[in-house]
Amino acid sequence: MSDTLEAQIVGSLDAIPAADWNACAGTGNPFVRHGFLAAIENSRSAAGETGWLPRHAVIKNDDGEIVAVSPLYVKSHSYGEYVFDWGWAEAYARAGGRYYPKLQCAVPFTPVAGPRLLSRHNDDRHRLALGQTMAQLAEQAGLSSVHVTFCDETEASLLENQGFLRRLGSQYHWENRGYDRFDDFLEQLTSRKRKQVKKERQAVAVQNLSITTLVGADVKARHWDYFHRFYESVVDRKWGSAYLNREFFDLLSMSEVADDVVLVWVEQDGEPLAAAFNMLGADTLYGRTWGVRPGAETPFLHFEACYYRAIDFAIAHNLARVEAGAQGEHKVARGYLPRPTHSAHWIKDLGLRQAVAKFLAHERALLAEDMAETEAAGPFSQKSIPPL
Repeated sequence: MSDTLEAQIVGSLDAIPAADWNACAGTGNPFVRHGFLAAIENSRSAAGETGWLPRHAVIKNDDGEIVAVSPLYVKSHSYGEYVFDWGWAEAYARAGGRYYPKLQCAVPFTPVAGPRLLSRHNDDRHRLALGQTMAQLAEQAGLSSVHVTFCDETEASLLENQGFLRRLGSQYHWENRGYDRFDDFLEQLTSRKRKQVKKERQAVAVQNLSITTLVGADVKARHWDYFHRFYESVVDRKWGSAYLNREFFDLLSMSEVADDVVLVWVEQDGEPLAAAFNMLGADTLYGRTWGVRPGAETPFLHFEACYYRAIDFAIAHNLARVEAGAQGEHKVARGYLPRPTHSAHWIKDLGLRQAVAKFLAHERALLAEDMAETEAAGPFSQKSIPPL
């Protein structure tokens, strides 16, 4: 294999052949595939005008083969990332520094863990070249920092060895322990939690709702029309701004990851009521976004559509886990336990770097303790669960 590597920065995903990008990304995680990222970019959901200026990293060998890539964006804010650094930005501003713009290696608007240093030949040297390229770009462009968020643990370790600061986070995941049916999962819960889940599912069952799970080509434009309106309503009410525009979903349905779409679809008296958007990976169902018709919230429907139907799907398809997205301690009572996530951060200013390093060490200790306590107090009967 060639020894010399060349780094390039490109301003559009379309500048990189999809076959080459996907050869680096692999097939396990749909969010780092060319089709998903291109749908976000070409819909202008992530673009310069929304504060996500594409600057993707490409590594070639001296035969001209693309051997590694990373999705990169110059950011003018910290929205849509889910690894929160607002406090760092505020502290740096108080000290007279300029935190934005910064460089973000991420899947925009998507708090899903997975590879970020995408290597065609599974070569750590190529991954390290990506990390070096990010830091060099930040230096040359006058950016304050580089943030590689929701990366794999092995990538976080590699970047830490390059001088990045390592950050620990957590999410709530449901894990399949060889269940054949939903009731097998319920039997693992304590009596009180089992009764709670049954009560919630029954409360939805008596509401005269039609709930179906649509996969791939089953999802039509009309489904996206309703879903996007529902999604905008929920986001506007809770957070103030929807990140994904309607065109994104059309482009997603025309991409090579269209077959990975899993949409839990809810109707009442023949009229669309709500939907939960998921994506399917090699062994994981990833919960993405929920939407409901304005003013039509139904008790426990969110739990049914987003959590219990996802478990049903995972069991039926023999998936290893369901990852239900960022935040939400209410997920614990429904069988979703805290699991670590990882990120890596390169900070140019020595003073800010030292302050962040001190904060991260304190945060890691608190988070590890909190995760252990949450799992110990979780919904599972201790005698019924084998150690992981």
